[in-house]
Amino acid sequence: MLDTVIDEFFQARKEAWLKKNISASIDADTIKAKEAECESVFSFENWLPSAAKRAGQISISTHPCTFSHPSSRKNKNGYASSVIANSMQANDGYLRSGNIAVEADALGNAAALDVYKFLTLVMDDGNSLLIHIQQDSDLAVELLTIKSAPYQELKEGFLAMVESTSENITSSKIKQVYFPVAENYHQLSLLTASGIVFELRKRIDNLRFSDEIKEIRKCKNDNVFHEKGYKQLNNITTIGYGGTKPQNISVLNNQNGGKAHLLLCSPPLLKKRDIQFPNIDFFSQAITPFQCKNIFYSLHELYRKHKNNKDVRNERDKHFREIIDKIIATMWAIRAVEDTQFNPDSSQLNRTQRIWLCSEFTEHREEENDWLDTLVDQISQFIFTGYEKVLKKRAITFSDEEYKHINAQVENAKEALR
Repeated sequence: MLDTVIDEFFQARKEAWLKKNISASIDADTIKAKEAECESVFSFENWLPSAAKRAGQISISTHPCTFSHPSSRKNKNGYASSVIANSMQANDGYLRSGNIAVEADALGNAAALDVYKFLTLVMDDGNSLLIHIQQDSDLAVELLTIKSAPYQELKEGFLAMVESTSENITSSKIKQVYFPVAENYHQLSLLTASGIVFELRKRIDNLRFSDEIKEIRKCKNDNVFHEKGYKQLNNITTIGYGGTKPQNISVLNNQNGGKAHLLLCSPPLLKKRDIQFPNIDFFSQAITPFQCKNIFYSLHELYRKHKNNKDVRNERDKHFREIIDKIIATMWAIRAVEDTQFNPDSSQLNRTQRIWLCSEFTEHREEENDWLDTLVDQISQFIFTGYEKVLKKRAITFSDEEYKHINAQVENAKEALR
């Protein structure tokens, strides 16, 4: 018994034919004649032999060459070979042929698209009619056993749609790369996996325009709770294939009106890091004397007064504390980015600064003081030499006593440095 989808296919074809050939102005006798003609045209005895002859005008392909150039199908060497990729599925993390289940495409004479639709009908067992014909199933034998043509002739005619010749023919209009191999080369043709292209469009359209998504969006607009959310895809571009004749590109292209969607694939905008975890030295990469130049200039103006009283000394110590506070603020900013920026394998930070900045030494920072004494000396040296680096020849030469005083100011901030 033939599958019901076959009957539905022929019924739809008959209705389309009658709609095209019968108008309201035709009399009843003409209508009956047209209906009889329709039954004759789409009877198995007449339609199957005609379809078998036309099947070779369509070629099944997973990567149609016509997406690269509409005129690449036919050239002086004949028809470009149809490419059918039979890639194996593998959990390799790639979006590629074989890793996504999509239907095969077809290209060729648009007048033979009805044959393609016929052979790709899915039967009740889940297999296409084409597979049934390839396997000589009971259904295929029953369908193709007619009086007007031998079974084998019809079978060979229909299978011409998936047959590939031993000779590989390409086209100069296909985007090609000649890749050198030893003393020869491989010719690589960059073809479009149309099944994946239109599966992407199907999924995008479902995310944007499905009835469920429309309902959820309506709930959002009406400020009504909905248990499900929805995803928003931005910056989508639509590309057209084939212009006003999408059927000249491929079957899937024609079914989708020649339109496919492209997702944004421009490189991400890199955000400049305000804080960079140092990999050599904190006092040359994370903070420099020139980041404290305004403080050093104020300190210099204070020294130029040549006064030594309590107010001047308090003002001087306030500037030292400002530099120390700036170092402490930078310390916390550096610690905040350690998880994402610190690489212990490539870091050249000395042991003191590693203990100071890295979270793995948190307990050591709290319990030990040896590293802290070294750090106090490093900060004192930063302030002592930083003044000279910023002011250069205008700088007043600090004495050893001044260094000891700076060191004492840093000692007072010891606990804040842990």
